[in-house]
Amino acid sequence: MNSFKSALTRAQFGPDFQWGVVISSFQNEGAHDIDGKGRSIWDEFSSRKGKIKDKSHAQQACEFYYRYTDDILLAKRMGFNVFRFSIAWARIMPKGTGEINAAGIDFYNRVIDTCLAYGLAPCVTLYHWDLPHSLQQKGGWAHRGIVFAFEEYVRVCAQAFGDRVKQWIVVNEPFGFTSLGYMLGVHAPGKFGLSYFLPAVHHVALAQAEGGRVLRSEVKDAKIGTALSCSHIIPFTNNENDEKARRKADALFNRLFIEPALGMGYPVDAFPLLGRIERRYAMWRDWDKLAFDFDFIGLQNYFPLVVKHNPFMPIIGISEVKPKARNVPTTALGWEISGDGMYQVIKQFAAYAGVKELVVTESGAAFPDLLHEDAVDDHDRIQYFQEYLQGALKAKEEGINLTGYYVWTLTDNFEWAEGYKAKFGLVHVDFTTQQRTLKSSGKWFTHFLHAK
Repeated sequence: MNSFKSALTRAQFGPDFQWGVVISSFQNEGAHDIDGKGRSIWDEFSSRKGKIKDKSHAQQACEFYYRYTDDILLAKRMGFNVFRFSIAWARIMPKGTGEINAAGIDFYNRVIDTCLAYGLAPCVTLYHWDLPHSLQQKGGWAHRGIVFAFEEYVRVCAQAFGDRVKQWIVVNEPFGFTSLGYMLGVHAPGKFGLSYFLPAVHHVALAQAEGGRVLRSEVKDAKIGTALSCSHIIPFTNNENDEKARRKADALFNRLFIEPALGMGYPVDAFPLLGRIERRYAMWRDWDKLAFDFDFIGLQNYFPLVVKHNPFMPIIGISEVKPKARNVPTTALGWEISGDGMYQVIKQFAAYAGVKELVVTESGAAFPDLLHEDAVDDHDRIQYFQEYLQGALKAKEEGINLTGYYVWTLTDNFEWAEGYKAKFGLVHVDFTTQQRTLKSSGKWFTHFLHAK
């Protein structure tokens, strides 16, 4: 274990700091049509030719549906005290509304009870991208009716699980699934253009707040948050055009969902195009409904972004200056590694007057695994976590109310359009045998979390 030691210690974060590990329903569960589960947009999308890079699917994935006890026990043995997982909407309500699937309720009851039996606090994410396909056939997040369907679904979950689950995340990375799924078409449901993106943004922002209100009314002592992807945005040069590009990118990547939740509206000052939401998709009372007093905001930071003005880029007029062109360290997916970026975004979100508490609800990196008989070496991932934890610790030591750090992810899984080639896990999975093997990074966290 000596090879895994670093200057960092768990004690530096304080005795009450939460250490979590994260999975998601579609990426981990498998059992895609078992026990009454309905079809999701990702079931549909991954069945289309050419959408998944390695031509794979998540019909089995990590078989968490059958192996949840073993995986939760792995998290416990490593020393984590929070187990964050998501609920598959279509497993609870196969058509998205109406009929409730008792087998789906039973499954998540077993997961929750197992977490509690092993001393792990269950943190439930209500929406982690796998919308029921039946709702997408009605327009999905681009259709206003989705807000009412989401309220119904949240109420079912709150009433079924709220007696034991006290920590909730309403929506996971809303900018991620609206931009990739409803603007660029590279994720489910594969829609392109502003006519999908802008209404989807507005309806997700409404659902984010309405879901919080349902939880507040249904769950006693609930701690309610939402999880936002974020990046420290850096202008390529100091000229005025690149600074304008930075402000536009910041409006999209960082401000788009937090500011409506805080009662500030959309960031039209930096990105006037967002004014179309008010003119075309919002109703007059919506502005009162966008705000919700979240107990915490989850931050999910993987990389910073360097941007520059690009007059030839349609609509937004900005482009990224890729890490490769700047000769900086990257992960296997080409994402820049920057613990300072983690520190900077924590500071940025902490500066909002309405943000009471911050939790890093996802942090992790894809790296290749080096297999040696019964061992898996991923020392690059250890160095990554050491750097990002240093960034988080620096923010905490400056007085920011940062109360937790959750690792993405427990096991290698189905990484959306990347398929199974992008490895983020602390635990290696042989997808032929489903054998789990603790990687070097998993051993490092075990030492880190158990050390006095």
